Amino acid sequence: MQPPPALPPPDNPEAALAAVVALRLMADRLETAAVTAALEQGWSWTQIAQALGVSKQAAHKRLSPHMPQAPQTFRS
Repeated sequence: MQPPPALPPPDNPEAALAAVVALRLMADRLETAAVTAALEQGWSWTQIAQALGVSKQAAHKRLSPHMPQAPQTFRS
């Protein structure tokens, strides 16, 4: 396994801020994939929120719009 690339120094704002944007995008993708997997494995929003260190409401509000929709089942 290779070590991660070195981050640019903060005294190079153009490179440092570009790295911040890239890291945020990567973190968002990882978080969405991990939450999707957690839900598929039966985790509750409470468990997900605890793992992320936020409230259940905050986790659900921020992440639920990015989750694949479960198939609708109708009962008569």
